[in-house]
Amino acid sequence: MLHPAATPPGDPGTPRPAALSIRGFTKTYAGGFTAVRDLDLDVPAGSFFGLLGPNGAGKTTMIGSVCNLVRPTAGQITVFGHDHESREARRLVGLAEQDINLDRFLNVEEVLVYHAGFFGMGRRQAKARAAELMEVFDLTSKAKTRSPALSGGMRRRLLFARALMHHPKLLILDEPTAGVDVELRTELWEYTRRLHRDGTTVLLTTHYLEEAEALCEEIALLRGGQIIARDTADGLRAQFGADDIAGVYLKAMAAAGVSEEAAAAELGAPDEVATATAGGAR
Repeated sequence: MLHPAATPPGDPGTPRPAALSIRGFTKTYAGGFTAVRDLDLDVPAGSFFGLLGPNGAGKTTMIGSVCNLVRPTAGQITVFGHDHESREARRLVGLAEQDINLDRFLNVEEVLVYHAGFFGMGRRQAKARAAELMEVFDLTSKAKTRSPALSGGMRRRLLFARALMHHPKLLILDEPTAGVDVELRTELWEYTRRLHRDGTTVLLTTHYLEEAEALCEEIALLRGGQIIARDTADGLRAQFGADDIAGVYLKAMAAAGVSEEAAAAELGAPDEVATATAGGAR
């Protein structure tokens, strides 16, 4: 079982700004395609926030812009009150990406230590933090193993550990359990819950609807670069008259002009779709 490493506590008496605030965010790529148009979003500090939507909804564009991997065309993004391009904001965000982008020439320990260097951690501190996280994620025995020799599950653990090296206050998880087995998926769920209980703000994007329903305090549905619904899981079920989040998804997409067949295909999970169509999306 994974147990989170200690994270520095904040001052409970200090008023906290939104962990993430987005105003008027627009991104138009070369060629004229607009992925996101005039998006507003606030993620409260200390929350566990889920962002759901089909491929092409704008989730990756938004996350990339928050993390300075994509340059916005217009709008303002702040992280705990700091402009997202500032050094302060960059230090506050940890990103575990969907795509496994590990340097094939570095071993596990080096991946973590080198990453820490980007955030100003000294080598001694970085090595201590790396040892701590390798223990947490059961990677200690693989410390000198290069990433191509790791299993898919081990590489996913390493991505998660890398995102946490600098003690981020906002942890962004982009499809963190994609392609992992049930045992590791359950462990990552529990670990993420513990991080959240310790005060970390978590922004989760996932295609697993039951994952969002089980973990997130609040969920937003994104389509065509716009938020089409936002509430707690209970609130969304009540709003759309659905039994579960799969049913909510189908009804919300139908309200946005998407056919049930197209929305069901986007879910890509036959069991969930069949259940929602037969029950929650009646």
